[in-house]
Amino acid sequence: MTRTIFPSPIRGEVTILPSKSHLHRLLICAALADRDSVLRCEETDAEDVLATMRCLTALGSVITRVEGNLHVRPLKRDCLPKHCILPCGESGSTLRFLLPVVCALGVQGEFQLEGRLPQRPIAPLDQQLMEHGCRLWREGNTLCCEGQLTPGDFTLPGNVSSQYISGLLFALPLLASPSTLSLEGNLESADYIAMTIDALKAFSLEVSCHNLTYGISGGASFRSPGEVVVEGDWSNAAFWLCAGALPGGAIRCRGLHPKSRQGDKAICEILEAMGAHLVWEDQNLLVFEGTRQAVEIDASPIPDLVPALSCLAAVSEGETFIKNAGRLRLKESDRLFAVTQTLRSLGAQITEETDALRISGIPQLQGGPVDAWGDHRIAMMAAIATAACRHPVTISGAEAVRKSYPAFWTVLSTLGVAQKEEPQ
Repeated sequence: MTRTIFPSPIRGEVTILPSKSHLHRLLICAALADRDSVLRCEETDAEDVLATMRCLTALGSVITRVEGNLHVRPLKRDCLPKHCILPCGESGSTLRFLLPVVCALGVQGEFQLEGRLPQRPIAPLDQQLMEHGCRLWREGNTLCCEGQLTPGDFTLPGNVSSQYISGLLFALPLLASPSTLSLEGNLESADYIAMTIDALKAFSLEVSCHNLTYGISGGASFRSPGEVVVEGDWSNAAFWLCAGALPGGAIRCRGLHPKSRQGDKAICEILEAMGAHLVWEDQNLLVFEGTRQAVEIDASPIPDLVPALSCLAAVSEGETFIKNAGRLRLKESDRLFAVTQTLRSLGAQITEETDALRISGIPQLQGGPVDAWGDHRIAMMAAIATAACRHPVTISGAEAVRKSYPAFWTVLSTLGVAQKEEPQ
């Protein structure tokens, strides 16, 4: 699908989607719990979340939507399938969270991978699983596992994807006796691990931590609290918040938790440093245009914010330096390359380095045709960039937003932005 966006300030009110990060975690805990759970959230059809729901359903959980909320009936540990096909789609979260869980349940699994997911790394998580009783192998775009994960001492580098760490934290309580998970080196994405531990705590599971070694009791029970509220998604909100800071912008985002554990809440501090005006009204956050000035951004704990912030930096005075961004090369696209090519096509002055971006701000972008590179965050970045463009922006592959935000184009229309959709 090709979509043309016509230049216009982005102004209005948006209700933020449920946090994918929070919802993935709560769905897994609820599926492993002792009784039914209700997850209270706005309706979402994000493909990543649907992938996790499909996989949990394949394992025996029953997930239904009732009056906008998700009702989760847990899987039955005493009658699990011996063999299970798990359709992950393009969701790295689904694969990395559930692979250790499936191994801990002792189910022979076939994780079906689509898009760029077969090329995205699973090491060193795979090695840890194989050292503790499981066998993993590839058959084309399918990752297969079999065997029973055994308890013991697990070790991962602290600078790998936090999803590997979270996956083990979900899995290890299912084993018969205690285990430890030790992280070596510097810990990145600590907020995402804290979110996992909070989700476990909501289901009555305690995880101890001392000097980056987590202690996990074996034979533990996930005890449902009955109802849990799913937070609004700071990662997707970032695009609207940055849009509010672009020329003529003013956005009110409803449903954001001001004390959220989500790492991408850091967008608030960064936007203020860049000169935007932010005002909290209970759980509504208002952002409107102020001065736009360059900053230095460490991307290591907040890689998903880079596309939205790069767009804002492109029309901010001075040179913005985004460092420690190498992991963006392993996303749905090579995001360092995709951000660079897309913004450069719109007229931005941007330079790609091995693990960094340098962006020299200019008063206005030009617009023109761009590719979404099969990446939802690149498509959304190009869309909000139109607010700073002289001419329309035409996005090829605009359907990529379905991965995390299927209603994105509809919401953009409600904010007064004219669009035209054409088949590709």
